[in-house]
Amino acid sequence: MSGKHLTIAEAMMKKSSADGLFRELVEAASQSVPCVNGLRSCPSKRRRRWWTSRNGPAEYGRYLGVCRQQTAKQGGTASKVSSLIGDGLLFFIEDKDVKKVTRVFSGMQPTGVLHLGNYLGAMKQFIALQEEGECYYCIVDLHALTIPRDPAELRRRTRELAGLYVAAGLDPAKATIFVQSHNPDHAEAAWLLQCVARIGELSRMTQFKDKGKDSESATSGLFTYPVLMAADILLYQTEVVPVGEDQRQHMELTRDLAERFNRQYGEVFTVPDVRIQKATARIMGLDNPEKKMSKSAPSEANYIALLEEPKSILKKFKRAVTDSGTEIRFDPEQKAGVSNLLSIYSAVSGQSIDTLVEQYQGKGYGHLKVDTAEAVIAELEPLQARYHQLMESGEIDDILAKGAKQARAATAETLAKMKEAMGLIL
Repeated sequence: MSGKHLTIAEAMMKKSSADGLFRELVEAASQSVPCVNGLRSCPSKRRRRWWTSRNGPAEYGRYLGVCRQQTAKQGGTASKVSSLIGDGLLFFIEDKDVKKVTRVFSGMQPTGVLHLGNYLGAMKQFIALQEEGECYYCIVDLHALTIPRDPAELRRRTRELAGLYVAAGLDPAKATIFVQSHNPDHAEAAWLLQCVARIGELSRMTQFKDKGKDSESATSGLFTYPVLMAADILLYQTEVVPVGEDQRQHMELTRDLAERFNRQYGEVFTVPDVRIQKATARIMGLDNPEKKMSKSAPSEANYIALLEEPKSILKKFKRAVTDSGTEIRFDPEQKAGVSNLLSIYSAVSGQSIDTLVEQYQGKGYGHLKVDTAEAVIAELEPLQARYHQLMESGEIDDILAKGAKQARAATAETLAKMKEAMGLIL
């Protein structure tokens, strides 16, 4: 038992343990979904009214259908469906067996070079998330304006990032891919939220302290861009935001602004959950395996750009920093360079690090470097081919135009609610 309150599964087992028919299903579902608070002793009609008011009759019917399917799988009868609903099993069937549509938003600035670390970290997770929910992936060009940029370079980088999004595996049929400035709702919502944000909380943002607090030339855009970031997220009624650890503070501000707005003006925003990205492989710099691969590294020897030529990739891996030893083993502290090569090779090939270590017993670092380079080249070759096809055909522009239309449709209602709540005439 779980203390004061029973889970749905525990209540089910206690009530119908003699039956045993659904025991396996109950045990599987109980691993992560507790009983909904306040519904433990409700009769089935009350549960049904509550669920219908919360999600709509169509959703209730869909869950009922899933319940029937699970009944059939377990060898049950149609009459068992009603008792399942009455006992609350429907609630964790919804979480386990029904693909609940979750709204996901994430953005990336079109600055610098997109490299292998970005691809194996954030982009791979973006690709996986598009299978889980309704995803909006934004090239945040307005954020890039917080420091001076060359206009032509910014336009080029924006299209390039969009092309790499799609070439890497983001599917415009599954996710909305768009440029931030193509949806003017972002800028308007940011101003409305600035009227809720407080100077004190913005001045405490660590990134502003690092980049601009002591500089007379720092722009007001640099100071307020966390509010624009909050607007980006809240406009879409986003439920999940995948971000790096360095963005945790900004996400806390986003949640604070959403809650404050809701308190002051009424329930307008969904308060989003934060999903801190954990890359399957921590990709370090080739010239300094003690630090992460970075587009802002002082030397191009640090990273592998996604559009890099095969000859250059091979050259960089051959020159990758290792150590003076000869043994190939995974030991990030004592053999950081070799461990980084193993991590990269494992991530692009799908082979485990243990398998690779065994495979390279008795071989030198040179073999590992060349083989890792060839595996990376093979991984990036189709991506590069798809990228060039997208850019040369103009297909990427069509994708962005469609994405902008979808983005505006998704945010119009939220912006209207914000304006109405704050007293603006619509």
